[in-house]
Amino acid sequence: MPATVDVQINLASQEDLDGGSNQASLTEQLTEQASAAKRKKFRKKQLIFAKSPIHHWGLIALEPIAAEEMVIEYVGHVVRKGVAELREKRYEEKGIGSSYLFRIDDEYVIDATMFGNNARFINHSCQPNCYAKIITVEGKKKIVIYSKRDIQVMEEITYDYKFPYEEEKIPCLCGAPSCRGTLN
Repeated sequence: MPATVDVQINLASQEDLDGGSNQASLTEQLTEQASAAKRKKFRKKQLIFAKSPIHHWGLIALEPIAAEEMVIEYVGHVVRKGVAELREKRYEEKGIGSSYLFRIDDEYVIDATMFGNNARFINHSCQPNCYAKIITVEGKKKIVIYSKRDIQVMEEITYDYKFPYEEEKIPCLCGAPSCRGTLN
């Protein structure tokens, strides 16, 4: 979706037409305004790690976020699937309550358990306001969280974890009217 930009056009004075003014051309002004609008859409959003009614802690919006805007990148160590499986077992053995493993593709996983950003605290919801998208930047795959709809100030950021089917069910605590009851 193209960025929309408010543009103010002033009629040129004779001095402007004669080249006596230092003002930038209309094209330069429009280009800068479009660039500023694009930077705003992709800039880091103001979020806070806070208590959550869903699952102890969560990530809350401190500013309105429009639909289809980048909210935050999911950051951590990129490891191969086999390493991620070993780490998950080690985390369980050590009694670490949660692991923050997010699959990029069939081969790689982002492990944000020990080294990650606040994106790891985004809770699951069966009716989420965000979704995860794999993007490629300079040849590297990244996981980015985008808003599905407008998000209000102090609204919790959520996405559907879409865990694969497993025998042992993980209860869902999202409280959404259409809650599936489990994460998997």
